[in-house]
Amino acid sequence: MQRSDTQAISIDAPREAVLDLVSDPTAFPRWASGFARAVRVDGPDWLVETGEGEVRLHVRISREHGTVDFLSAAALPDAELGVFLRVVPNGRGCDLVLTRFFPDAMTPTEVDDERAVVAIELQTVRVLSERLEDVRAAA
Repeated sequence: MQRSDTQAISIDAPREAVLDLVSDPTAFPRWASGFARAVRVDGPDWLVETGEGEVRLHVRISREHGTVDFLSAAALPDAELGVFLRVVPNGRGCDLVLTRFFPDAMTPTEVDDERAVVAIELQTVRVLSERLEDVRAAA
């Protein structure tokens, strides 16, 4: 069993607005810039240019359930490795919950570094979502 980490953030924007952002491949580099430099869609997958080369992700989206799963296409169908997002209603806003699994070979320092990056990415989703909601409310 791999080590996992779950982080969450409350966002003062509707669940649908957050889902729109995190499920849009063109927006991926805007909020996950520590991972994604550029993205292009290739059939059912996203080809993500990272600082270490290209990664193929299979993205599974359920608007009904408020989920977006970024799965390593290379591991499918044998394993579901990746990052799992849940957008949960919370009053007039929502909570964004991100769960990630770490390889056994990662050191505690590397895990801490990755957690710090994810915390920044969650903050970025919040800022982008709330800003967009402010623009919609003003219109």
